[in-house]
Amino acid sequence: MSGPFIDLRVVDLSRNRVGAQISQFLADFGADVIWVEPVAGAPLREHNAYPFWGRGKRSIAVDLRDASEREQIVALVRRADILIDTFRPGVLDRLGLGYATISAHNPGLIHTSVTGFGHQSRYADAPGYEGLVFATLGVFQAFARMSPHGVPPFVSAPFATWPASQVGLHGTLAALIERAGSGVGQRVETNLAQAFLTLDTWAWFEYYVTTRWPDAFAPAESHDADGVPVSPLQFMLLVALTGDGSWLQFAAVAPHLFRSKMRALGLEWMFDDPAWAGVPALEDPARRRELWSRMIEAVRSRTLSQWGEVFAADPDVFAEQFRAGVDILDHPQLVHDGAVIELADPERGLVRQPGPQLRAARTPAAISRPAPALDEHRAEILAELEMPAAEPVERASLTSPGALPLEGVTILELAVLFAAPHGTTMLTDLGARVIKVEKLGGDQIRGIIPFPESGGAKVMQGKESICVDTSTPEGLAIVQDIAASVDVVVQGFRAGAVERMQLDYDTIRSRNPEVIYVNAPGYGVDGPNGGRPAFAPSIGAAVGVPLVNLGSSMPETDALSTAEIQQAARRLSAAAGKQNAQADGFAALGVATAILFGLAVRARGHGGQELFTSMVSTGAHAMSAHAVVPPGAAPTPLADADLTGLGPLYRIYPTSDGPVFLAVTTDREWATLVDALAPVTQLGSDPRFATRAAREANAALLAASLAAVFATAPADQWEASLLAAGVGAMAVHTGRIEQKLIDDAFGHDSGYVVETRHPTFDGHPRLAPFLAFSRSRTQALAGVLAGQHTDVILAALGRAPAEIADLRSRAIVG
Repeated sequence: MSGPFIDLRVVDLSRNRVGAQISQFLADFGADVIWVEPVAGAPLREHNAYPFWGRGKRSIAVDLRDASEREQIVALVRRADILIDTFRPGVLDRLGLGYATISAHNPGLIHTSVTGFGHQSRYADAPGYEGLVFATLGVFQAFARMSPHGVPPFVSAPFATWPASQVGLHGTLAALIERAGSGVGQRVETNLAQAFLTLDTWAWFEYYVTTRWPDAFAPAESHDADGVPVSPLQFMLLVALTGDGSWLQFAAVAPHLFRSKMRALGLEWMFDDPAWAGVPALEDPARRRELWSRMIEAVRSRTLSQWGEVFAADPDVFAEQFRAGVDILDHPQLVHDGAVIELADPERGLVRQPGPQLRAARTPAAISRPAPALDEHRAEILAELEMPAAEPVERASLTSPGALPLEGVTILELAVLFAAPHGTTMLTDLGARVIKVEKLGGDQIRGIIPFPESGGAKVMQGKESICVDTSTPEGLAIVQDIAASVDVVVQGFRAGAVERMQLDYDTIRSRNPEVIYVNAPGYGVDGPNGGRPAFAPSIGAAVGVPLVNLGSSMPETDALSTAEIQQAARRLSAAAGKQNAQADGFAALGVATAILFGLAVRARGHGGQELFTSMVSTGAHAMSAHAVVPPGAAPTPLADADLTGLGPLYRIYPTSDGPVFLAVTTDREWATLVDALAPVTQLGSDPRFATRAAREANAALLAASLAAVFATAPADQWEASLLAAGVGAMAVHTGRIEQKLIDDAFGHDSGYVVETRHPTFDGHPRLAPFLAFSRSRTQALAGVLAGQHTDVILAALGRAPAEIADLRSRAIVG
């Protein structure tokens, strides 16, 4: 093994993909990860993606209820740098593996804990299943437009689990950075509910301003009552079917891109026809319907390969093919970037899978060891315990709250909209100083909602903003001067842009040799798609989010009428996500991970370097449960055609007054459910449901039996009684996610919402930091206005007041 984390030992007690993907990242970069499994093996082994999630680790199977075996794990953890767990709050404390107990013997330990709802929530003791989090937050309801029946549908995309792995990784890396200075570890906490909220772009602020100032504006609907697009954005981000039955997601938001697309569709004449004045912003519903039909018919006039020729001929015209399953890893940009590898698995053969989550020029990943067999490394791990432990590092004893973990770190942000910028926003909560460079007038996200600042309020939180015209020599010199002294530069532009701007890595490194330079474009810094525009819907289509969400309910055939294509297109658009959850959020998490990786590696003596991440590569990691399919294995199961769930024991059921979500995945949980329902039905005595195999064979019958039971009482009653019995069941919130969070009894009391003060909104609630530390602090700052810190930043660079005034008068700064 090699890599920048080669001397780190990680003990992973988790049994799900959340913990697995935290430790997988560390293993990819050289950490010695010991995965502690139950004697029968972790359920993760049953997944297609296990060869990916488990690679590079060592396995030991242990019964943690057995005192002697538990002592072996205690001994392991006492020698570890990092402990990862995904148990409910209090479980490890009862086993003698809690942080307070272990850190007394190993003060350098970083203990990362990821739960379902966090220890403050009234649901702290509930099972931490993603479906339960979605149900109670209102995620199912947020995706109602993708339902074939207009009811809250099951959502398959990992909008909570994968973000939780990234946020947990953020906390782990931040604690490593902090430990390099303090010499002391600490406990790091996050949860699935808060991790889901990292994906929100502007939904929180849209809800807040419309409830605080209800007469200010009404959010525009994407479609009218007849299902016809209302927003011009729906025509710019057209979803349509090719002549040979492949779905395409166009990406043409800028005016010149939309005109190029209309030219390719044979509809450019509309711009010169007075009858179509303002296209695609049309008031007449009949005109909008006609435009939609014409565009769809034009797309259907060519096959997929013919459209590929159009895209190759005109760089301003592009659409992503909707992919799913193994096709995700065939994306040409992933292949070009070497972001897909093959790793021989002793049990499953040569498995194609995503490569490392990021590419590091100086300290690359070293992936060579496949996922372990159950208990494969028991003998060597126990033998290591017999060896003398390394001399303990002299560490200070710090128990009082410390500083912010990223205090003293400065990041320069060269990016627009949400994906890369929100990656830096999350780090302001941990104390990083982020200087955002904006064009004169500000980033366009600020005006994406017709209420001042609400579109960009979240992504601007905690930053300093300077508005500069970088096309001028003086403006460029200002940004280069800032870059000369920062720790990190993040750029999120298309291939070649920073080179043309003279803000590329080589230019900045010439004055700042230790800089960490993070490339975070949509596709890549070169290659077949490097120069293409990237938007959340197109990246989501590329990595499988919509088709995975729609499961078996989505037709993909060339035998659809125009009306059927339109109906399916509406559902595909909805399934890609909205402001609450989409591919932009996935990408932002990956950007934050890349920044923290660079800082952690530099703190370990490896210096600055250039790093590479992208929206499409990060999305492939997020969707790995479906992208990785070993040879001969069946595809990962999708939701049923009605979008109720993944079988009778992990699905939505109607009750007497609204839906409830049931999550029962193990034999032990089945037994608990049988006991809980014994007063109303005798499932335990029915031979058709006696074993897991029998339940799978009789899934439809079991679903019908449970549906009949749940129909007899209201959802809240089922939630209360089943949770009390230890069964995972949650009433499905059918209002907005923000409505649930703004309720003090849920949002504030759970630690999900805090108060802050904004220049426009004054005092207001905002989403809380997504991490908590036992010793380090976090902060929850407000958004800033465009150019709010221009003068302060220029003064710090040595510009005199008269010089600043002159720059402003000539519109070089603003």
